[in-house]
Amino acid sequence: MVPEKPFSNLKKIPADFSLSAVIVGLIATMVSYAGPLLIVFQAAKGAGLSDAVLASWIWAISIGSGLTCIVLSIWFRTPIITAWSTPGAVLLVTSLTVYSFPDAIGAYIFSAVVITLVGVSGLFSVLMKYVPQSITTAMLAGILLSFGVDVFVSMQHLPALALPMIFCYLFAKRWSPRYAVVLTLLVGLVVAFLLGRLQMDNVQMSLVQPIFTMPTFSLDAIIGLGIPLCIVALASQNAPGISVLKADGYDTPAGPLVTTTGIASLLLAPFGSPGINLAAITAAICTGKEAHQDHTKRYIAGIACGGFYLIFGMFGATMASVFAALPKELIAVIAGLALFASLSSSLAQAMSEAKERECALVTFLVTISGISIGGIGAAFWGLIAGVVTHLILNGNVKSWFLKKKNTQPLA
Repeated sequence: MVPEKPFSNLKKIPADFSLSAVIVGLIATMVSYAGPLLIVFQAAKGAGLSDAVLASWIWAISIGSGLTCIVLSIWFRTPIITAWSTPGAVLLVTSLTVYSFPDAIGAYIFSAVVITLVGVSGLFSVLMKYVPQSITTAMLAGILLSFGVDVFVSMQHLPALALPMIFCYLFAKRWSPRYAVVLTLLVGLVVAFLLGRLQMDNVQMSLVQPIFTMPTFSLDAIIGLGIPLCIVALASQNAPGISVLKADGYDTPAGPLVTTTGIASLLLAPFGSPGINLAAITAAICTGKEAHQDHTKRYIAGIACGGFYLIFGMFGATMASVFAALPKELIAVIAGLALFASLSSSLAQAMSEAKERECALVTFLVTISGISIGGIGAAFWGLIAGVVTHLILNGNVKSWFLKKKNTQPLA
C-alpha cells in the first residue's frame, strides 16, 4: 500500500545507514553507466549530435534516474532503482538516423505521457497481478544469467584480475558476507592498478550546461519511435523491475512507480532524455543481502544510487571517460558477483511450484535466447511465452483468473 505520509521515513535514514548499502548503490550506478552509456554515445554520434547535446542527454537521464531513485526509495522505504532503458537506447541507434532530433523529442514526450497514464490508471498493476510469480522470477533469472556467466568469461580473458576478485568474494562471503561485494571491489581496484589497467590520464572533469530542445510532433516519429519506446519501457524494463522487487519480498505497488518515472520522463524529454524507467539488473544488485541483511534497511542503497546518479550526471559525458578507464573485466566480475544472490533466489523461486516449472523453464529459455521481434527484447517474449504455456498446461483463462483473485500478495 502507498504510505499515508510518504516522507515520514526521512527521520529513519540515519539509524538505517550502512556502508555496505552505500557501496552497493555505487556499484549499481557503475553498472548503469558502464554498458548502456556506450550505447547512448553510439546513438548520439550516429545521429550527428553535438557533444553539448550529448552531454545534456546524459545529464537528463542521470538527473531523472537520481531524483526518482531517492524519492521512491524514501517514499516506500524500499530499494527502488530507476535508470534509462538499454533496449530503448539500442532502438535509438537506428531511429535517430531516420527522424530529426526535435521530432524524436516529440516522440519521447508521447511515450512519457502514455506511460504516465498507464501508471495512473492502474492498468500496469492489473496486468502484473495475473502473471504467476514463477514466470516473472524465471524471466528475471534469464536476464541475470549472462551477468553470472560473464564472471567466468572474464576469468578467461584476464585471470590475473578476475581470480583474486572471485576468491576474495568467496572468502568474504564466508567470514564477512555483509561486506563481500565491498571488499571484492576494493581488491579489484587495487589489482587493476598494480596491473597497470587503470587508464585515468584522459579523464577531464567539467560541468554540464543542459540544452533545451523545442519538440516537434511528427506522426511518423510517434508511430516509428514513440510507440516502440513506450512498449519497450513497459514490457522490457518496468515488468522485470517489478519482478525484482517481488523476488526479494517487496510488495510495492506498481502504479505509483510507473507514474513517477513517466512524469520524470515527460519533464526531462526536452533536454534529451528518451525515458526513465524501473531498473531490473541494477535493482537486483541493491535488493539483495549484499546491501544489508535486514531487508527493511536496503532502501539506503536506493538513496545512495540516486545520489551517485546526481553527482555523476552533473559531469555529463565526462563520466563515460571515467568508466572507460576501468577494465571491462572488473565491471563484469563485480556486477556478476553482486548479482549471485538474486540469480540463485530467482532460479529457486521459479522452480518452487511443481505445476509451474515447465512454464517457468520456457520463460527462462526464451529470455536467455536474446531474440528481438519488432524491436521488443527477449524479456517480454519470455514473459508472453511463459503465460501462454501456463494457460495451456494449467487450465482455462477463467479458472486462472479466479485462482489469482484468491491469491494473497507477497509479504
